[in-house]
Amino acid sequence: MLDIVSRSQRGRVCEYSRNGEKVVTPAVIGSDEKESIWIEHADSGRTLHVMGSSVPLESGLRTTASSGVSSDITVKDGVAVVRLPLPEEMVFGDDVEIVVIPNAYELRKDSRRTVDTVIRIREAAGFNRIVMMLGLAEPSTIAMLSYMGIDMFDDSLPRAAGLSGIMLIPEAEVVTGKDESEANVRAINEEVEKVRIFIGSDRLRELVDQRAPSTPSSVATLRIYDDVGYRYAEETCSTVGCRFSCNTTQALRRPDIKAYKERIANYRKPENKRVLLLLPCSAKKPYHISKSHKAFASAIHTASHDTLVHEVIVTSPLGVVPRELDAFYPANSYDIPVTGEWKCEEKRFIREMVGNIIAQGYDKVVCHLGEDYELVEGLADMECTVVGDPTSPASLENLDKTLRAITKDMEPVDYLIDRNNQMRNVLEFQFGREAADLLMDENTYAIGKFPYWKLIRENPEDKKQKVQLGMVTPERGMLSLTLDGARILAENGFNTVEIMDFEMKGNLFAVGVVSADPRIHVGDEAIAVCNGEVRGVGVAFMCGREMTDLKRGIAVKIRHKLK
Repeated sequence: MLDIVSRSQRGRVCEYSRNGEKVVTPAVIGSDEKESIWIEHADSGRTLHVMGSSVPLESGLRTTASSGVSSDITVKDGVAVVRLPLPEEMVFGDDVEIVVIPNAYELRKDSRRTVDTVIRIREAAGFNRIVMMLGLAEPSTIAMLSYMGIDMFDDSLPRAAGLSGIMLIPEAEVVTGKDESEANVRAINEEVEKVRIFIGSDRLRELVDQRAPSTPSSVATLRIYDDVGYRYAEETCSTVGCRFSCNTTQALRRPDIKAYKERIANYRKPENKRVLLLLPCSAKKPYHISKSHKAFASAIHTASHDTLVHEVIVTSPLGVVPRELDAFYPANSYDIPVTGEWKCEEKRFIREMVGNIIAQGYDKVVCHLGEDYELVEGLADMECTVVGDPTSPASLENLDKTLRAITKDMEPVDYLIDRNNQMRNVLEFQFGREAADLLMDENTYAIGKFPYWKLIRENPEDKKQKVQLGMVTPERGMLSLTLDGARILAENGFNTVEIMDFEMKGNLFAVGVVSADPRIHVGDEAIAVCNGEVRGVGVAFMCGREMTDLKRGIAVKIRHKLK
């Protein structure tokens, strides 16, 4: 039986129980027979002991990863043994709870094959099985392997390296010339405890970014995983999250950041905006609550011309963040070192993304970036308004005067129109353009003050009849649907979770899920549907495929349910 306690993208802390015993993953397995899971070594081969069951790890032809000859998958007592090279077709029966690759050592320092193997075995195993790779993990790589989706490891590599006089620590390999086997085992067990802590706080990627530079092969593995494994990794990225740091160049390629850039590539500016205002980011998130951006607001929102001004924050690692999206994750959560120096990669994607925004057409472009003007220099004719520091009284006064001057002959736009256009952008970013069109038709409008917006729909035949479709709050940074809003999306197949026919009294657990939209991410709006009827709506605690695979745990935290 498998319970997932916490997640951090593909990394997870699980409780696996059988025959009254329980282990917590990620875990490192040794040869101590007092443990619930252990490995016995004999001349005839190794045997994996799992809570009373004994499973041979070597039987028949012992193929190697490079042999090109795959062997049959053997299954005993719910444990499937799969030798490298992996078979082309891998299908596991419902009785399989653990999938083991006994000769994973052959992948060591082969970054591309490691990434390919991990993705293939995890995809075949699904979310409801433990995946174990033997002979591969060491203190410097166990964080990355856990991040990629592996649950269990053994201590054979640290022991073998230690007997050869090599000390393995999370930061490096050090040749000492003496027996370091016990020290290495302690190091990998201490590291797996840290991995659990980072998963529990949903910050595993940060630990991976720290550990990867320990060896060239680890750097290569992370680069390849972020590239060819992006779709696999992105499936389990959350649309909400805690504060995280981007302290390395590789952190700029995190899957959640890449996913943000993909979505912003389809961004369309609000129709009423005629003046593009480029602003610097702030240390405090979301930007609109920071001291600097409150100061900017005091210079921008001084008259009715402010509805013509489109505020876009220029930043790394995200590139650009339109004001109406600054409460969305990851814009509301990232930290990055601020030194005034920009890496070539940062300059490249910032210029590209700002250029895409400018290309949508503005009458005027105003730059309030100060020293960072070099990031956007030459992209368009711009009026620079900073005098010294962007928040200095002179800079703010200059910004106010400039905006007044360039909008002098422009017709102001009503605040209701401005708010509706910005709400549409929120909906497009969150749900996609088609779903946004469904939610915001000619009878729908937004009310309230940013970032507390409500989405209201009127009955066209009786405008006194109104229903609320949802509300935007800074706590989530996105629209939270009501049952009325959920019905609109469910009728068109968006964000639906098909459930069994039962009375919903609380949260929706995975055991009650029949199927789920595979596009659902953790943190998304999820709509519980039974036979075409919306039974409830809330926040997804699992991604779509995970809801279908698992039989335990909360799938959706229900906000509203049918009474």
